Amino acid sequence: MSGKVWFITGASRGFGRIWAEAALRRGDRVAASARNPASLADLKKSYGDAVLSLALDVTDSEQVTDVVEQAHRHFGRLDVVLNNAGYALVGAVEEAAEVAIRAEFETNFFGALHVIQAALPLLREQGSGHILAVSSVSGIVASPIVGFYNASKWALEALHESLAQEVKSFGIKVTLLEPGAYATDFSSQSSLRMSGSLEAYAALKAQVFAAGAAMEFGDPQATAEAVLNIVDLQEPPLRFFVGTEGLPAARAAYADRLATWEAWEALSNAAQGTSRKHAIASL
Repeated sequence: MSGKVWFITGASRGFGRIWAEAALRRGDRVAASARNPASLADLKKSYGDAVLSLALDVTDSEQVTDVVEQAHRHFGRLDVVLNNAGYALVGAVEEAAEVAIRAEFETNFFGALHVIQAALPLLREQGSGHILAVSSVSGIVASPIVGFYNASKWALEALHESLAQEVKSFGIKVTLLEPGAYATDFSSQSSLRMSGSLEAYAALKAQVFAAGAAMEFGDPQATAEAVLNIVDLQEPPLRFFVGTEGLPAARAAYADRLATWEAWEALSNAAQGTSRKHAIASL
C-alpha cells in the first residue's frame, strides 16, 4: 500500500477514471473532480472515505483554488496532482472560430495552469509532490485538422518542461504522460468539438477521418500499471509515452526536423553575424 493522496481533474471518465480506480484499488486516496460530481457517485460508493468527490470546472480559476485547498485540508496533503481534463477541437486552421479556439485553450492549457498554480504553494510547503499532465503524442507531432488541439498540447509540453526546472529544488517532480490512440470515450461528442466546415477541406477531412478509423486502439485499462509505476519512482521521467505509438512517431519527426535544420545550417550560421558579448539587463 503506497498511501498516496491524488488530486485528479476529469476523473469521471476515460484515463482519469481508470487511473483513479487503480489508485484506490491499491489503497491510495483520491480527490476526484469533475464538472458533474454526480458522475463520481459510484466511485464514492465503492471506496467510501478514500474518495473525496468535488465539483470542478478547471476554467474557473477561483473555483480551482478553492477545490485544491479543500482537497488538501481534507486529506492533509497532496502527493500526486494529475491534470487530465481536456478535449479536442476538430477542424482546419481556416475553419475554426476564435471563440472555439480560446475555449480549447481555456480547458487544455489554462485549466491545467490553474491547478498547478493552486497546488504549488501547498506542495512547496510540504516539500514534496508529483505534478502530472495528460499530454499526447499530438503534443510531439502535429497533424492536419486537429491543429488547435496540437497547439494546446505543445503549449502544455513547454509549460511543464519549464516547470520541472523551476520546482526540482523544492522536491517536486513533473511528468508529461503522452498517450497515443486508446479506446476511451475521447472520440465521443463529450471530448470532440467540431468546428465550422469549408468545402475546400472536405477531401482532406475525409482522408484524415478514414485514417483514424483504420487505426488500432490500445486498451486503456492496460495503462494503469504503468502510471502507478511512474508515480512511485524516486526519479520519474519528464516525458513518458503511454503505449507504442509515440516513440516511432517521435523518431520520425525529430529525424525530419534535424535533417531540415542541418540542411540549412550554413544559412542559419550566416545569420549570426559577428558574435559579441552583450550585457543583459537583470530581470
